[in-house]
Amino acid sequence: MLEVVASLIRGPVFLAGETINCEVTFTNTSPDNNSGDEVLAWSSVQIICQCTVSESRVMLPRKNALSTEEVSTSGCETSFVPNRGERGLTVLCTKPKILFCDLKLSPGMKRSYQFEEVIPTDAPPSFRGQAVKYSYKVIVGTQRLEKTTKIVRVPFRVLVLYGLNDISVYNENEEISPSNPFLHNHRKENSVLDVALQVISTVTARKAPHSYNITNARGRVAKFLLFKQAYKLGEDIVGMFDFSVGTVTCVQYSVTLQSEEQVSEECRRRLSQGTAVTSYVKHQEMCLHTVRTHMNIPIPLTATPGFMTDIVCQRWRLHFEFVTSLDEISGPDSLPNDGGERQWQGPSTLNVETMVWDLPIKIFPTNPIHASSVTLMKTTASIQMNN
Repeated sequence: MLEVVASLIRGPVFLAGETINCEVTFTNTSPDNNSGDEVLAWSSVQIICQCTVSESRVMLPRKNALSTEEVSTSGCETSFVPNRGERGLTVLCTKPKILFCDLKLSPGMKRSYQFEEVIPTDAPPSFRGQAVKYSYKVIVGTQRLEKTTKIVRVPFRVLVLYGLNDISVYNENEEISPSNPFLHNHRKENSVLDVALQVISTVTARKAPHSYNITNARGRVAKFLLFKQAYKLGEDIVGMFDFSVGTVTCVQYSVTLQSEEQVSEECRRRLSQGTAVTSYVKHQEMCLHTVRTHMNIPIPLTATPGFMTDIVCQRWRLHFEFVTSLDEISGPDSLPNDGGERQWQGPSTLNVETMVWDLPIKIFPTNPIHASSVTLMKTTASIQMNN
Protein backbone atom coordinates (compact mmCIF):
# COMPACT_ATOMS: atom_id res chain seq x y z
CA MET A 1 0.00 0.00 0.00
CA LEU A 2 1.21 3.48 -0.88
CA GLU A 3 0.53 6.71 0.96
CA VAL A 4 0.92 10.13 -0.67
CA VAL A 5 1.13 13.16 1.64
CA ALA A 6 1.28 16.78 0.44
CA SER A 7 2.12 19.47 2.97
CA LEU A 8 2.49 23.25 2.69
CA ILE A 9 5.69 24.10 4.55
CA ARG A 10 5.03 27.68 5.74
CA GLY A 11 1.25 27.74 6.10
CA PRO A 12 -1.94 28.02 4.03
CA VAL A 13 -1.88 31.78 3.25
CA PHE A 14 0.32 33.44 0.61
CA LEU A 15 0.71 36.75 -1.15
CA ALA A 16 0.41 36.81 -4.94
CA GLY A 17 3.98 37.02 -6.27
CA GLU A 18 5.36 34.79 -3.51
CA THR A 19 6.80 31.33 -4.06
CA ILE A 20 4.68 28.56 -2.60
CA ASN A 21 6.59 25.57 -1.22
CA CYS A 22 4.98 22.15 -0.91
CA GLU A 23 6.61 18.92 0.27
CA VAL A 24 5.24 15.72 -1.27
CA THR A 25 6.11 12.42 0.43
CA PHE A 26 5.55 8.94 -0.99
CA THR A 27 5.66 6.05 1.47
CA ASN A 28 5.35 2.31 1.03
CA THR A 29 3.33 1.49 4.16
CA SER A 30 3.33 -2.27 3.63
CA PRO A 31 4.58 -3.90 6.86
CA ASP A 32 5.49 -7.19 5.23
CA ASN A 33 8.89 -7.32 3.57
CA ASN A 34 7.62 -10.15 1.37
CA SER A 35 4.95 -7.97 -0.20
CA GLY A 36 7.39 -6.69 -2.82
CA ASP A 37 8.27 -3.24 -4.10
CA GLU A 38 5.72 -0.62 -5.08
CA VAL A 39 6.29 1.14 -8.38
CA LEU A 40 4.87 4.53 -9.39
CA ALA A 41 4.99 5.54 -13.04
CA TRP A 42 5.06 9.31 -12.47
CA SER A 43 3.94 12.21 -10.30
CA SER A 44 3.16 15.79 -11.25
CA VAL A 45 2.22 18.95 -9.32
CA GLN A 46 0.62 22.24 -10.30
CA ILE A 47 -1.57 25.08 -8.98
CA ILE A 48 -5.12 25.81 -10.09
CA CYS A 49 -7.64 28.53 -9.24
CA GLN A 50 -11.33 27.76 -9.70
CA CYS A 51 -14.04 30.36 -10.15
CA THR A 52 -17.62 29.40 -9.33
CA VAL A 53 -20.54 31.78 -9.78
CA SER A 54 -24.15 32.07 -8.70
CA GLU A 55 -26.18 31.38 -11.83
CA SER A 56 -28.96 33.65 -10.56
CA ARG A 57 -26.57 36.61 -10.39
CA VAL A 58 -23.78 36.00 -12.92
CA MET A 59 -23.79 35.16 -16.61
CA LEU A 60 -20.30 34.46 -17.91
CA PRO A 61 -19.41 35.65 -21.43
CA ARG A 62 -19.39 32.93 -24.07
CA LYS A 63 -15.58 33.02 -24.29
CA ASN A 64 -15.42 31.92 -20.64
CA ALA A 65 -18.38 29.56 -20.67
CA LEU A 66 -16.45 26.27 -20.81
CA SER A 67 -16.64 24.64 -17.40
CA THR A 68 -14.21 22.20 -15.92
CA GLU A 69 -16.90 19.56 -15.83
CA GLU A 70 -16.97 19.65 -19.64
CA VAL A 71 -13.18 19.44 -19.76
CA SER A 72 -12.84 16.63 -17.27
CA THR A 73 -15.18 14.26 -19.06
CA SER A 74 -13.28 14.53 -22.32
CA GLY A 75 -10.33 12.41 -21.18
CA CYS A 76 -9.79 9.01 -19.64
CA GLU A 77 -9.10 8.37 -15.97
CA THR A 78 -5.48 7.44 -16.65
CA SER A 79 -4.63 10.97 -17.83
CA PHE A 80 -3.77 13.79 -15.43
CA VAL A 81 -6.55 16.38 -15.47
CA PRO A 82 -5.89 18.59 -12.42
CA ASN A 83 -9.36 20.15 -12.40
CA ARG A 84 -11.23 16.86 -12.72
CA GLY A 85 -14.20 16.90 -10.36
CA GLU A 86 -13.84 20.62 -9.62
CA ARG A 87 -16.83 22.91 -10.13
CA GLY A 88 -16.75 26.13 -12.12
CA LEU A 89 -14.25 27.77 -14.41
CA THR A 90 -10.47 27.33 -14.22
CA VAL A 91 -9.07 30.87 -14.28
CA LEU A 92 -5.49 29.93 -13.40
CA CYS A 93 -3.55 26.76 -14.12
CA THR A 94 0.24 26.73 -13.82
CA LYS A 95 2.41 24.48 -15.92
CA PRO A 96 2.74 20.98 -14.40
CA LYS A 97 6.06 20.09 -12.83
CA ILE A 98 7.20 16.47 -12.89
CA LEU A 99 8.46 15.19 -9.54
CA PHE A 100 9.71 11.86 -10.86
CA CYS A 101 9.21 9.05 -13.34
CA ASP A 102 9.43 5.36 -12.44
CA LEU A 103 9.80 5.47 -8.66
CA LYS A 104 10.37 2.17 -6.85
CA LEU A 105 9.73 1.92 -3.10
CA SER A 106 10.53 -1.06 -0.91
CA PRO A 107 8.29 -1.82 2.13
CA GLY A 108 8.76 0.91 4.78
CA MET A 109 10.67 3.16 2.39
CA LYS A 110 9.73 6.80 1.75
CA ARG A 111 10.82 9.52 -0.64
CA SER A 112 10.14 13.25 -0.35
CA TYR A 113 10.14 15.88 -3.09
CA GLN A 114 9.95 19.66 -2.99
CA PHE A 115 7.57 21.60 -5.23
CA GLU A 116 8.03 25.33 -5.75
CA GLU A 117 5.89 27.66 -7.84
CA VAL A 118 5.47 31.42 -8.03
CA ILE A 119 1.90 32.63 -7.64
CA PRO A 120 1.28 35.15 -10.46
CA THR A 121 0.94 38.74 -9.24
CA ASP A 122 -2.05 39.29 -11.55
CA ALA A 123 -3.95 36.31 -10.14
CA PRO A 124 -7.34 36.92 -8.45
CA PRO A 125 -7.46 36.73 -4.64
CA SER A 126 -9.16 33.96 -2.71
CA PHE A 127 -12.73 35.13 -2.26
CA ARG A 128 -16.07 33.73 -1.12
CA GLY A 129 -18.78 36.18 -2.12
CA GLN A 130 -22.50 36.01 -2.71
CA ALA A 131 -22.11 35.95 -6.50
CA VAL A 132 -18.54 34.80 -7.15
CA LYS A 133 -16.04 32.49 -5.45
CA TYR A 134 -12.31 32.10 -6.18
CA SER A 135 -10.51 29.13 -4.59
CA TYR A 136 -6.93 27.85 -4.89
CA LYS A 137 -5.49 24.35 -4.62
CA VAL A 138 -2.16 22.61 -5.02
CA ILE A 139 -2.89 19.53 -7.13
CA VAL A 140 -0.64 16.46 -6.84
CA GLY A 141 -1.30 13.73 -9.40
CA THR A 142 0.33 10.31 -9.38
CA GLN A 143 -0.23 6.98 -11.09
CA ARG A 144 0.72 3.35 -10.94
CA LEU A 145 1.49 1.84 -14.31
CA GLU A 146 -1.76 1.22 -16.22
CA LYS A 147 -3.82 2.22 -13.17
CA THR A 148 -6.12 5.19 -12.64
CA THR A 149 -4.60 8.53 -11.72
CA LYS A 150 -4.90 9.55 -8.07
CA ILE A 151 -5.08 13.19 -7.02
CA VAL A 152 -4.24 14.96 -3.75
CA ARG A 153 -5.65 18.48 -3.28
CA VAL A 154 -4.29 20.96 -0.75
CA PRO A 155 -6.32 24.20 -0.53
CA PHE A 156 -4.61 27.49 0.26
CA ARG A 157 -5.48 31.19 0.40
CA VAL A 158 -4.08 33.98 -1.78
CA LEU A 159 -3.94 37.68 -0.87
CA VAL A 160 -3.31 40.20 -3.66
CA LEU A 161 -1.55 43.56 -3.47
CA TYR A 162 -2.25 45.26 -6.79
CA GLY A 163 0.61 47.09 -8.48
CA LEU A 164 3.24 44.86 -6.87
CA ASN A 165 4.45 43.64 -10.28
CA ASP A 166 5.30 47.25 -11.19
CA ILE A 167 7.86 47.46 -8.37
CA SER A 168 11.45 46.45 -8.98
CA VAL A 169 11.74 43.61 -6.47
CA TYR A 170 15.17 42.25 -7.20
CA ASN A 171 17.19 45.45 -7.28
CA GLU A 172 20.25 45.01 -5.10
CA ASN A 173 20.89 48.78 -5.06
CA GLU A 174 17.47 49.50 -3.51
CA GLU A 175 17.63 47.15 -0.59
CA ILE A 176 15.08 47.51 2.20
CA SER A 177 17.04 48.53 5.29
CA PRO A 178 16.22 47.00 8.67
CA SER A 179 14.36 49.23 11.09
CA ASN A 180 16.80 48.31 13.88
CA PRO A 181 20.17 50.08 13.32
CA PHE A 182 21.96 47.51 15.52
CA LEU A 183 21.08 44.66 13.16
CA HIS A 184 23.14 43.85 10.09
CA ASN A 185 21.31 43.23 6.86
CA HIS A 186 22.91 40.31 5.02
CA ARG A 187 20.24 40.06 2.34
CA LYS A 188 21.44 40.75 -1.18
CA GLU A 189 17.99 41.12 -2.66
CA ASN A 190 14.53 41.90 -1.44
CA SER A 191 11.88 39.21 -1.43
CA VAL A 192 8.38 39.84 -2.74
CA LEU A 193 7.04 39.63 0.81
CA ASP A 194 9.55 42.23 2.07
CA VAL A 195 8.59 44.71 -0.62
CA ALA A 196 4.85 44.06 -0.22
CA LEU A 197 4.95 44.57 3.55
CA GLN A 198 6.94 47.79 3.08
CA VAL A 199 4.36 49.08 0.59
CA ILE A 200 1.43 48.09 2.81
CA SER A 201 3.04 49.74 5.83
CA THR A 202 3.58 52.96 3.88
CA VAL A 203 0.08 53.07 2.40
CA THR A 204 -1.69 52.33 5.69
CA ALA A 205 0.50 54.58 7.84
CA ARG A 206 -1.42 57.06 9.94
CA LYS A 207 -1.72 60.41 8.19
CA ALA A 208 -3.69 63.59 8.86
CA PRO A 209 -7.12 62.79 10.36
CA HIS A 210 -10.23 63.33 8.24
CA SER A 211 -13.10 65.35 9.69
CA TYR A 212 -16.74 65.04 8.58
CA ASN A 213 -19.73 67.19 9.53
CA ILE A 214 -22.84 65.02 9.82
CA THR A 215 -25.99 67.00 9.07
CA ASN A 216 -29.61 66.48 8.06
CA ALA A 217 -32.39 68.80 6.89
CA ARG A 218 -32.95 70.08 10.45
CA GLY A 219 -29.37 70.93 11.30
CA ARG A 220 -26.07 69.51 12.49
CA VAL A 221 -26.02 66.10 14.19
CA ALA A 222 -22.36 65.59 15.04
CA LYS A 223 -18.77 65.85 13.91
CA PHE A 224 -16.92 62.61 13.07
CA LEU A 225 -13.15 62.26 13.09
CA LEU A 226 -11.49 59.32 11.30
CA PHE A 227 -7.77 59.01 11.88
CA LYS A 228 -7.03 57.42 8.48
CA GLN A 229 -8.84 55.91 5.48
CA ALA A 230 -6.50 53.05 4.50
CA TYR A 231 -6.17 49.92 6.64
CA LYS A 232 -4.79 46.41 6.47
CA LEU A 233 -6.42 43.18 7.59
CA GLY A 234 -6.33 42.76 11.37
CA GLU A 235 -6.19 46.49 12.13
CA ASP A 236 -8.75 48.42 14.18
CA ILE A 237 -10.74 51.25 12.63
CA VAL A 238 -10.82 53.99 15.27
CA GLY A 239 -13.00 57.08 15.02
CA MET A 240 -14.35 59.77 17.35
CA PHE A 241 -17.77 61.45 17.52
CA ASP A 242 -18.26 64.97 18.84
CA PHE A 243 -21.94 65.64 19.65
CA SER A 244 -21.25 68.93 21.45
CA VAL A 245 -21.35 70.79 18.13
CA GLY A 246 -24.74 69.35 17.17
CA THR A 247 -28.00 71.24 16.98
CA VAL A 248 -30.06 68.05 16.44
CA THR A 249 -30.39 65.59 19.31
CA CYS A 250 -28.90 62.18 18.49
CA VAL A 251 -30.29 59.33 20.57
CA GLN A 252 -28.37 56.39 19.14
CA TYR A 253 -25.80 55.64 16.46
CA SER A 254 -24.30 52.54 14.87
CA VAL A 255 -21.32 51.92 12.58
CA THR A 256 -21.03 48.72 10.53
CA LEU A 257 -18.07 47.49 8.51
CA GLN A 258 -19.46 46.35 5.15
CA SER A 259 -18.18 45.05 1.83
CA GLU A 260 -19.84 45.77 -1.52
CA GLU A 261 -19.71 43.05 -4.16
CA GLN A 262 -20.59 44.36 -7.61
CA VAL A 263 -20.75 42.17 -10.72
CA SER A 264 -19.44 43.78 -13.92
CA GLU A 265 -22.07 44.97 -16.38
CA GLU A 266 -21.25 42.40 -19.07
CA CYS A 267 -21.59 39.54 -16.57
CA ARG A 268 -24.79 40.60 -14.80
CA ARG A 269 -27.79 38.32 -15.15
CA ARG A 270 -30.06 41.39 -14.99
CA LEU A 271 -29.15 44.93 -15.97
CA SER A 272 -30.95 46.32 -12.91
CA GLN A 273 -29.06 43.99 -10.59
CA GLY A 274 -27.87 45.78 -7.47
CA THR A 275 -24.78 45.49 -5.31
CA ALA A 276 -24.54 42.67 -2.77
CA VAL A 277 -23.66 44.01 0.69
CA THR A 278 -22.11 41.89 3.45
CA SER A 279 -21.85 43.14 7.04
CA TYR A 280 -18.96 42.06 9.28
CA VAL A 281 -18.55 44.02 12.53
CA LYS A 282 -21.02 46.45 14.10
CA HIS A 283 -20.52 49.06 16.81
CA GLN A 284 -23.70 50.45 18.39
CA GLU A 285 -24.10 52.92 21.23
CA MET A 286 -26.73 55.04 22.95
CA CYS A 287 -25.53 58.64 22.86
CA LEU A 288 -28.31 60.83 24.29
CA HIS A 289 -26.69 63.72 26.19
CA THR A 290 -23.26 62.34 25.27
CA VAL A 291 -20.66 65.01 24.53
CA ARG A 292 -17.91 62.86 22.96
CA THR A 293 -17.43 59.17 22.33
CA HIS A 294 -15.44 56.90 20.06
CA MET A 295 -15.86 53.70 18.06
CA ASN A 296 -13.43 50.83 17.51
CA ILE A 297 -14.10 48.27 14.75
CA PRO A 298 -11.63 45.40 14.15
CA ILE A 299 -11.11 44.24 10.56
CA PRO A 300 -11.24 40.42 10.43
CA LEU A 301 -8.07 38.69 9.22
CA THR A 302 -10.32 36.32 7.28
CA ALA A 303 -11.82 39.09 5.13
CA THR A 304 -10.81 39.74 1.51
CA PRO A 305 -9.26 43.15 0.74
CA GLY A 306 -10.71 45.26 -2.05
CA PHE A 307 -10.06 43.94 -5.56
CA MET A 308 -11.35 43.94 -9.13
CA THR A 309 -11.46 41.22 -11.81
CA ASP A 310 -13.24 40.89 -15.15
CA ILE A 311 -16.24 39.41 -13.33
CA VAL A 312 -16.56 41.15 -9.97
CA CYS A 313 -15.39 44.14 -7.96
CA GLN A 314 -15.27 44.38 -4.16
CA ARG A 315 -15.08 47.62 -2.19
CA TRP A 316 -15.28 48.44 1.51
CA ARG A 317 -17.24 51.05 3.44
CA LEU A 318 -18.39 52.15 6.89
CA HIS A 319 -22.18 52.25 7.13
CA PHE A 320 -23.50 54.78 9.65
CA GLU A 321 -27.01 55.00 11.08
CA PHE A 322 -28.06 57.91 13.30
CA VAL A 323 -31.33 57.90 15.23
CA THR A 324 -32.27 61.52 15.90
CA SER A 325 -35.14 62.95 17.94
CA LEU A 326 -37.73 65.19 16.29
CA ASP A 327 -38.58 66.69 19.69
CA GLU A 328 -36.46 68.55 22.18
CA ILE A 329 -35.41 66.33 25.12
CA SER A 330 -34.61 68.12 28.33
CA GLY A 331 -31.56 66.91 30.17
CA PRO A 332 -31.09 66.16 33.86
CA ASP A 333 -31.04 69.06 36.31
CA SER A 334 -27.79 70.15 37.84
CA LEU A 335 -26.37 67.95 40.57
CA PRO A 336 -27.18 68.81 44.19
CA ASN A 337 -24.61 70.84 46.10
CA ASP A 338 -24.04 68.08 48.65
CA GLY A 339 -22.53 65.85 45.93
CA GLY A 340 -25.29 63.24 46.15
CA GLU A 341 -26.80 61.38 43.26
CA ARG A 342 -29.92 62.37 41.38
CA GLN A 343 -31.84 60.04 39.11
CA TRP A 344 -33.01 61.28 35.70
CA GLN A 345 -36.09 59.75 34.14
CA GLY A 346 -36.10 59.84 30.35
CA PRO A 347 -39.27 60.14 28.23
CA SER A 348 -41.28 56.95 27.78
CA THR A 349 -41.70 57.54 24.04
CA LEU A 350 -39.68 59.37 21.43
CA ASN A 351 -40.57 60.73 18.02
CA VAL A 352 -37.46 59.84 16.00
CA GLU A 353 -36.13 59.49 12.48
CA THR A 354 -33.13 57.57 11.12
CA MET A 355 -30.50 58.88 8.72
CA VAL A 356 -27.85 56.75 7.01
CA TRP A 357 -24.42 57.56 5.58
CA ASP A 358 -21.81 55.43 3.81
CA LEU A 359 -18.12 56.30 4.01
CA PRO A 360 -15.76 54.45 1.57
CA ILE A 361 -12.51 53.10 3.02
CA LYS A 362 -9.65 51.03 1.62
CA ILE A 363 -8.52 47.70 3.02
CA PHE A 364 -5.20 46.11 2.01
CA PRO A 365 -3.65 42.69 2.69
CA THR A 366 -1.59 41.94 5.76
CA ASN A 367 1.37 39.69 6.46
CA PRO A 368 0.21 36.25 5.22
CA ILE A 369 1.87 34.63 8.23
CA HIS A 370 -0.47 36.61 10.50
CA ALA A 371 -3.48 35.59 8.39
CA SER A 372 -2.40 31.94 8.66
CA SER A 373 -2.76 32.08 12.44
CA VAL A 374 -6.56 32.33 12.26
CA THR A 375 -7.36 30.23 9.20
CA LEU A 376 -9.17 26.91 9.49
CA MET A 377 -7.47 25.52 6.38
CA LYS A 378 -5.39 22.39 6.83
CA THR A 379 -1.86 22.49 5.48
CA THR A 380 -1.68 18.74 4.80
CA ALA A 381 -3.68 16.33 2.64
CA SER A 382 -3.10 12.66 1.88
CA ILE A 383 -4.45 9.64 0.02
CA GLN A 384 -3.98 5.88 0.26
CA MET A 385 -3.25 4.02 -2.97
CA ASN A 386 -4.37 0.41 -2.66
CA ASN A 387 -3.47 -2.31 -5.07
